[in-house]
Amino acid sequence: MTQGVHESSPVLNAIRIDARNPGPMTGAGNSTYLIAGPAGSRLLIDAGVGQPEHLGELTSLLREDELRLDHVLVTHGHADHVSGVSAIAAAHPESRFHKYPRPDEDHHHGVVWRPAVDGTAFDAAGGRLLALHTPGHAPDHLAFWQEASRTVFSGDLVVLGGSVMIHASRGGDLRQYLSSLERLLTLDPAVLLPAHGPAITRPAVVLRAYLDHRRRREEQVLSALAGGRGTVPAIAESIYDGLDPALMPAAHENVRAHLDKLKQEGRAFENDARWTL
Repeated sequence: MTQGVHESSPVLNAIRIDARNPGPMTGAGNSTYLIAGPAGSRLLIDAGVGQPEHLGELTSLLREDELRLDHVLVTHGHADHVSGVSAIAAAHPESRFHKYPRPDEDHHHGVVWRPAVDGTAFDAAGGRLLALHTPGHAPDHLAFWQEASRTVFSGDLVVLGGSVMIHASRGGDLRQYLSSLERLLTLDPAVLLPAHGPAITRPAVVLRAYLDHRRRREEQVLSALAGGRGTVPAIAESIYDGLDPALMPAAHENVRAHLDKLKQEGRAFENDARWTL
C-alpha cells in the first residue's frame, strides 16, 4: 500500500512506495519515493529490485492522474536500490535515469545513465532537489536535499533504530561516511527520508547518535587489537557476540571499514591479513 511519508510537509508532495523486498539486509524492504515535478511529471528516488508489485503500484499511481515518469534518481549502486531500473525502463521508456558515475558497475544495468554529481539540481514541486555526493556507505552514494521543505532523501546513510553497513569490500570508506553524516548535520534538516524504515523526524539527534556509535565501535576495535585479536572474524566475534549469523557478513564489513580507517590514520597495521597496533 502506498502512503504519504511526510504529512507535515505538503510542499514536498512525496509518496512512499514499498519495493517489496524484505530480507535480513533490507529489513522490511526498501522505500522508493515518488515526487511531484513540473507540468504533470514525476521523479522517483531509487528503483527497487523490479518486483512486479512495486512496478504495478508505481504505474497505477502515474496512470491514475495521467502523469509521466520523467526522472529516476538512484542513491547508489547496491542491488536493492538499482536493480529495478531495467523493469522501470521497459514500462516507462520516457524515463531518464540518473546516478553518481561508477563506470566499473554502471554498465551492468541496461539503461543509459545520466551523471548526477554533487550540485546537480532537479525541478520538483515546492523547490528543486539538489544532489549531494555523500560517499562512505558506497563511493557513489547520493542524498537529495530540498531546502524549501528542509527534507533529505538520505538513501542508506541512516536508518531509525539501527546502524548501516559500510561496504568496505566494495569501496565503502568509514572516514568518508563520517564526513557525510557531518555534512547532513550542517544542513539542519527537518526530516530524513531513508531508503529503509520510517521517516526520521529528529535528524540531528539520530545523526549525532550515529557519529557517537562509530566512535564507540572504533574503541572496541582498538581494544580487540590490543587484546591480540588480529583478524577480521576474531574482532567481529568479540564485538558482535550473539549477533544473528545472517548478519555476521555485515559485521565483518564494518570491522574491516574501521580497520581501514585506523590504517589510513597510521594507528593500525596489516600484514598477511593479520592486524596489529
